[in-house]
Amino acid sequence: MRDLLSGNYAIAEAVRLARVEFDAQGKLAGIMVRMESEHSSMASLIAASLTGVRTFTATASQGLVLMHEMLHFASGARVPVVMACVNRTLGVPWAFGSDQTDTLAQRDTGWMQFYCENGQEALDTVIQAYKIAEQVLFPVMVIIDGFFTSHFIEPVDIPDQTLIDAYLPQVLVPNRFDTEDPAYVICNVNPPEYFHLRQNSFNDMELARPIIVAADTEYRALTGRSYGPVETVNTSDAEVVLVTSGAMTSTARVAIESLRKKGCKAGLLKIKAFRPFPTEEIRQALEHVPRVAVIDRNISMGKEGIFCQEIRSALCPLDRRPMIQGYIAGICGANVSPELLEDIAMRTLGKEKPEDLPIWVRED
Repeated sequence: MRDLLSGNYAIAEAVRLARVEFDAQGKLAGIMVRMESEHSSMASLIAASLTGVRTFTATASQGLVLMHEMLHFASGARVPVVMACVNRTLGVPWAFGSDQTDTLAQRDTGWMQFYCENGQEALDTVIQAYKIAEQVLFPVMVIIDGFFTSHFIEPVDIPDQTLIDAYLPQVLVPNRFDTEDPAYVICNVNPPEYFHLRQNSFNDMELARPIIVAADTEYRALTGRSYGPVETVNTSDAEVVLVTSGAMTSTARVAIESLRKKGCKAGLLKIKAFRPFPTEEIRQALEHVPRVAVIDRNISMGKEGIFCQEIRSALCPLDRRPMIQGYIAGICGANVSPELLEDIAMRTLGKEKPEDLPIWVRED
């Protein structure tokens, strides 16, 4: 691996996340490339990564969907690009609140996706993302909520550079461009070869599961911080479990504690890894729970919240399944208070059967 290359287009969140001021001050130990669009930004990172350079960019919302075509190229070329994505609404109408639909619309592009609760987790996950990506040879999205995380200032612990160097040694990623051994990396293939390559990619994504856990375990040994594909809070005896992701999880922690004090056996399941989806961990967490409320800050038109769809699919093969009710909350950054989440939990406790459609909830 060579030094870092960061290809960027100046969408609002990307300027801050890519730390362009470090480049302006000469403090960036790498190269900042200013591109004319997000599509071109990803194209530049793919090319750089194919030469063995560690690469990074950041984007959000319309910029991410403009990049969509090249996301498929990146995963198909098996390049370990790392990208920070800020969840923000898609137009139209034009708005700027937090909404996960932009990244979840990319869930089938072959990128790993990690949804972070706060700034500390985002920082740690970017570091882990390189460790994971360079082993499984898939690109990674490190995802945070727009404004709640991307624009709030909070203290974080930055690991010492010697720790990071020990955790992320320079590696020689295979199948890179080499003038001494020229070869095609991206080329046309016939249907049998294409089928074989797609099957290999699918199998390799499955192999990422233990690597994600191992990278997190090793990071915990160095820093004392660990996250895992999922996190459970008070689920062992829970009568109802709230399922959340991203910044909303912090609010859910407060709601669960309050409900417990009131005598309600409520629990929390935080989903961090969305691709690959942590099916087994979710089954273990929820198979004994009577009722589950999945709170989505996104919507799939014509169906329901996307996390809820995935939860239903994961639990479907179980002989004993919980009653699952989907809720849509916090779209465009609408306030999700502890009281609102408590109301969702109590509403779910009172249900014998789920609604056919998700329940939209908001505070007046």
